Amino acid sequence: MPRRTLVQRGLYFEEFDLDVLYQHRPGRTVTEADNVLFTTLTMNTQGLHLDAAWSATQPFGERLVNSMFTLSTLVGSSVAQLTQGTLVANLGFGAVAFPHPLFHGDTLYSETIVTGKRLSQSRAGQGIVDLTHTGRNQNGDVVATATRTALVWCRDFHDERTDS
Repeated sequence: MPRRTLVQRGLYFEEFDLDVLYQHRPGRTVTEADNVLFTTLTMNTQGLHLDAAWSATQPFGERLVNSMFTLSTLVGSSVAQLTQGTLVANLGFGAVAFPHPLFHGDTLYSETIVTGKRLSQSRAGQGIVDLTHTGRNQNGDVVATATRTALVWCRDFHDERTDS
């Protein structure tokens, strides 16, 4: 008997729901290697990410995870559930905040709420979705928040055969 094919994808414009808290799992435990690699790849020479001895003398007493790694992981963890194969483009980010540090060994759990959505007036078959992402550590402390505006496909205008 032939099987149906089901491809993992994000949500089409019509499927984004303002009444849902999307929790993205699994969480991501951040290692020292993650932090050092990301920091050096992005040419960020901040000692708070690289210098353990110096960071020990600073207010938090240890190295901090690079906030851009935290932001990237926060948004990246939402892709499979929300925008994989249905995103046209990220239109912008705003209101990014890091109210509590993330440390080596912490696990980042991410969640998203949809705060608004509307059909695009200039791009037929596409819609604009406003998202608020929140990252929490394993203790539930909010370590990052960010708003994002994304342009996504409407179901009837997207040819799924072009997804890779």
